Amino acid sequence: MSEAGGGRGCGSPVPQRAPWSLVAATAALCLVSATSVWTAGAAPMSREEKQKLGNQVLEMFDHAYGNYMEHAYPADELMPLTCRGRVRGQEPSRGDVDDALGKFSLTLIDSLDTLVVLNKTKEFEDAVRKVLRDVNLDNDVVVSVFETNIRVLGGLLGGHSLAIMLKEKGEYMQWYNDELLQMAKQLGYKLLPAFNTTSGLPYPRINLKFGIRKPEARTGTETDTCTACAGTLILEFAALSRFTGATIFEEYARKALDFLWEKRQRSSNLVGVTINIHTGDWVRKDSGVGAGIDSYYEYLLKAYVLLGDDSFLERFNTHYDAIMRYISQPPLLLDVHIHKPMLNARTWMDALLAFFPGLQVLKGDIRPAIETHEMLYQVIKKHNFLPEAFTTDFRVHWAQHPLRPEFAESTYFLYKATGDPYYLEVGKTLIENLNKYARVPCGFAAMKDVRTGSHEDRMDSFFLAEMFKYLYLLFADKEDIIFDIEDYIFTTEAHLLPLWLSTTNQSISKKNITSEYTELDDSNFDWTCPNTQILFPNDPLYAQSIREPLKNVVDKSCPRGIIRVEESFRSGAKPPLRARDFMATNPEHLEILKKMGVSLIHLKDGRVQLVQHAIQAASSIDAEDGLRFMQEMIELSSQQQKEQQLPPRAVQIVSHPFFGRVVLTAGPAQFGLDLSKHKETRGFVASSKPYNGCSELTNPEAVMGKIALIQRGQCMFAEKARNIQNAGAIGGIVIDDNEGSSSDTAPLFQMAGDGKDTDDIKIPMLFLFSKEGSIILDAIREYEEVEVLLSDKAKDRDPEMENEEQPSENDSQNQSAEQMTSISQEVDLVDQESPEESSLKSHPESLSPADTDNAASVSPSEQNSNPTENHETTSLDGECTDLDNQLQEQSETEEDSNPNVSWGEKVQPIDSILADWNEDIEAFEMMEKDEL
Repeated sequence: MSEAGGGRGCGSPVPQRAPWSLVAATAALCLVSATSVWTAGAAPMSREEKQKLGNQVLEMFDHAYGNYMEHAYPADELMPLTCRGRVRGQEPSRGDVDDALGKFSLTLIDSLDTLVVLNKTKEFEDAVRKVLRDVNLDNDVVVSVFETNIRVLGGLLGGHSLAIMLKEKGEYMQWYNDELLQMAKQLGYKLLPAFNTTSGLPYPRINLKFGIRKPEARTGTETDTCTACAGTLILEFAALSRFTGATIFEEYARKALDFLWEKRQRSSNLVGVTINIHTGDWVRKDSGVGAGIDSYYEYLLKAYVLLGDDSFLERFNTHYDAIMRYISQPPLLLDVHIHKPMLNARTWMDALLAFFPGLQVLKGDIRPAIETHEMLYQVIKKHNFLPEAFTTDFRVHWAQHPLRPEFAESTYFLYKATGDPYYLEVGKTLIENLNKYARVPCGFAAMKDVRTGSHEDRMDSFFLAEMFKYLYLLFADKEDIIFDIEDYIFTTEAHLLPLWLSTTNQSISKKNITSEYTELDDSNFDWTCPNTQILFPNDPLYAQSIREPLKNVVDKSCPRGIIRVEESFRSGAKPPLRARDFMATNPEHLEILKKMGVSLIHLKDGRVQLVQHAIQAASSIDAEDGLRFMQEMIELSSQQQKEQQLPPRAVQIVSHPFFGRVVLTAGPAQFGLDLSKHKETRGFVASSKPYNGCSELTNPEAVMGKIALIQRGQCMFAEKARNIQNAGAIGGIVIDDNEGSSSDTAPLFQMAGDGKDTDDIKIPMLFLFSKEGSIILDAIREYEEVEVLLSDKAKDRDPEMENEEQPSENDSQNQSAEQMTSISQEVDLVDQESPEESSLKSHPESLSPADTDNAASVSPSEQNSNPTENHETTSLDGECTDLDNQLQEQSETEEDSNPNVSWGEKVQPIDSILADWNEDIEAFEMMEKDEL
C-alpha cells in the first residue's frame, strides 16, 4: 500500500448511525466473538511463549532504534551496513525513493507512537523533546506530498494523540502543551499549496521552504500523480482539522477524494493507477489493489470509521464489489484494465497488496482474506521474504525486499478477527526470518535480492513505525499495553488517531454524493454481525480447510483462476494459441493470429514483430485471446533472454562480529567451480602479492588454503585465477579497481575466460565492485582475520555463533559496543534495479510501466523453442516448472582489461519492450480511445 495499510482495533466505539452502516466499524468485533470457531486449527500458544516472542520483538526494536539514534540521528534514516545516517544530497540519488527524506529526522518522527505501544514511555518523552528541539520543517528540500503526509504529519499527530493520553494518565508528559500538534499544523500549511490545481488533486511533490511553482521550488511542473498519492490524505488532514479547528485541511482532502470518485470508470467502478492532476484523465488505466492504488481504498473505509460519513462507506463498498468481481481471482489479486476488466493487465503481483487481507478483515470478508494471506505466506516460506514482485506461478519478478510490514499487518488483523493460533506461528516465522537474514550489527538491512540473501544499505522508517508495532500487538495481551488500542484507528503508516475525533469540530458538510453516481446494490452491505454465523459455519477446522488447498500451491502447481477460460473453450472448442507453441512458419498459426487481430512483420535484422489491433479481430473473444497472446509473448521473450544468464553470487562474512549477517552481491565467472552445482567454499581471506595477481605470487604461504583477494586490471581474469590456484588458494575474489563503483549504482557483470580452455581452473572466482570489496578490506584492517563464505545464496548463520552473539533479554539494553559496531567504510548501497522498478519499494507514486503492451518481437531462434523449455505463467495443464534459479540480471562476456562486456545492459523487460515498441503502443492507445 502506500506503506502498509493499517486498520482499526476490533470493537472500537463508532458514531451512532443506521444499523447497516455499522458494517465496517463492527466487523472486527463481531469476528472476535467467533474465536472459538477457529482455535482447533492449530495448537494454542502458551502465555509464556507469547511473552517470550513479545520480548524478542522489544529487543529487536531496541536494536534498530538504538542504532538509528547512535549512528544516524538526526539524519532521516539509518544505513545499517555502514553504520551512518542517510542525508539527502550526500548519498547517490535513489530517485523517487529519496522523496521521503526531508532532513526532518524522519525515522524518529515515524517511531514516536511505536515507542508508546511498546511501553517505552520514558524513551517516548525523550524522543518528543528531541523532535521539538532539533527538527526543522523549513528545509529547502523537495519532498513527496504523500510520503510526508503519512510519515511525518501522521507521525506528529500519532505522537500528539498518545502524548495527551499519557498526560491525562498523570505520570508522563505533564509538561506537554500540544507542541507536536503545532508542528503538525505548521507542516499542514506547508503542504496546502500542493492542492492549488483546478481538479483539487495535489501535486505529487512540494518544496518545504518555497512551496510550488516558484523558481526556487523546483517543482510544480508535474502533471501526473498516483491514485493512492491523491487519495491517502483524509485521515491525517481531517484529524489535523478536528484537533485544531482549522477546517481547511479536511476540506482539501475531501475535495481530492470527491474528484477521484467522480473519475472512476463508470461501467467497472474501478480506478486507474495514475491520473493527470489537471485534466483528470487516466494516464495508466490498469487497476489493482497494490502499489499506486492500495491506500486509496483503505482510506475510504477508515474515513467512514473515523469521521462517521456514510458516503465513504458507500464508495468503498462500490469499489470493493468491483474488486471482488474483477481483480480477485482467489487466491490471487491480479491487475486488470479499468475499461476491459475481464482482461488481466499483467501476470505478476507486487508486495504492497499484502495489506489487502487485513482490510478485508475490517470489511468482514474473512474467507478471501484467509486465502490470499495463505498464498502470500507460502511465497514467504519459499523465498524467506515477500519479493517486491512475483509472478502468478510464484517466481521472483523483482527480487528486493525493503523490510515491508504489510504482511505482518494482515497477520495481526486476521489473528484479532479469528483468534486462530496459526497466525501466531506465522508471526513467529517473520521474527525468525528477520533475525536470521536481515539483522546486521548496526540494525536491520533490507534485502537486495531474496534469492541470494544479499543486503542493501537501507532501513526505511516504516520498518520501525509499523513492523514492530504489528508484531508486538500480535503477541501482546491486553494487559501488556498501557492504553486501550481499541480506542484508536491505524493510519496507513500505522499511526494512531483517536476515534473520539468523529464527534469533534464537525463543521464539514456530510452531503451524501455517492447516490448521484451509482445505484447501490444492497448486497454490498450484507457483512453485518448476524451474517458471521452463516459466513463462518460452526466448524472448528473451517480456517484450516480454507488454507489446506493452498499449502503446496507455490511449489507444486499453478494456481487456478489466473486466466479466465472463455465460454467457447469450456464448451469443447480448441484452446487458444499459446505463445510457447507459436511458430512463424506454421500457416495455421498465422491464420489464428489474423483472427485475433495480430499482424506479423518481418524485420530487417531477421526478427519477427507482432502487433495487435483489437478492432481487426474476428470477435471480442478473439481480441481478448490476442491480447493475452501478446502478454504471453512478452513474458516468453523476456524469459528466454534470462535463461542465457548466470545468476549473481553471494559473499557472506561469517567471522566475528558479523556471523553471516553481512552479505555482499558478487558477480560470477564463466570458468572455475560453479557454486550453484557444488558446495559453497568457506575460508579466511588474504591479499595476494602482487595485488593484481598477474604474475606468480610472491606470498604463496599467505594465500595457501585461503580465499585470495585480487585487484582487477592489467591481465585476464583467468590468468589471475591460475596464479592464485597455483599458490594454493581455495578461491578468489576480484575487487574492482574503479574506486567508488558499487553493484547498486552499476549493473553486475560476469567474468569471462581468456578465449582458451579454462577447464584447468578448479577454484571458484567471484567479482566485487569497489565499495563491496572495501567492506572486506576494512574488516581485515579492523579484525585481521576475516572468514567468508562464497556461495550461490547466503546460508543460515552458525547456531553456536548466533547463540554466543545474541544478547539475552536482560542485557538487550546493554549490548557491547563490539556487537553493535559494524564497518565504518562508507558504502552507499542503492537499488540495482531500474528507477521504475526500485521506486515501488517505498510507495506507489512511482511505478513501473504496466506490463500490458500489445507488441512483441521474436527472433527466429525463439520461434521453434521446445514448449517444455519455455516457462510461462499461463499454462492450462496445471503444471509449473520452478524457475527460481533463473535470475534477472543479464550476463555478457567481459575481458578484465575491457569493461565493455558486462551485465550493464541488464534485462529490464518492461523498459526495453516499451522502447522497442513505442509506436505500436501509441497505436494501441489510439485504438482504445477510438473504441471508447
